[in-house]
Amino acid sequence: MTVFNLPDVGEGLTEADIASWKVKVGDSVEVNQVFVEIETAKSLVELPCPFAGVVTELHAAEGDTVLVDNPLITIDEEGNAAPPTGVPEVAEALSTAAPQASEEPGPLVGSGPTADSSVRRVRTSRPAPSATGQRSAAV
Repeated sequence: MTVFNLPDVGEGLTEADIASWKVKVGDSVEVNQVFVEIETAKSLVELPCPFAGVVTELHAAEGDTVLVDNPLITIDEEGNAAPPTGVPEVAEALSTAAPQASEEPGPLVGSGPTADSSVRRVRTSRPAPSATGQRSAAV
């Protein structure tokens, strides 16, 4: 079981409100899948899941305030979580699910290297004359 704590989503914010859950207990999640929307003092943010597996516990309800570094969600990375009772379709789907490929997932969305190098725009004006008053020979 892996517990994912609320990360610091920017500029020293200490808490966030749960705006809406995109998953529920018993759901399968994949790496980079958005699993919750949180609202901070500055913006509404969608958090991607850093783990793949089955959701076993949501540590807060919609509308609750969660402090940074406090538990947000628990995920069983093995996929062995007990399905919610009274939902036989989920139990059957979990028991017949194909095993996950063992290849390593890529970086989390927004945390990897940039795809393209930055491009500078072309200069449209001439450089200012030097301090000695001489102009450049290439006019």
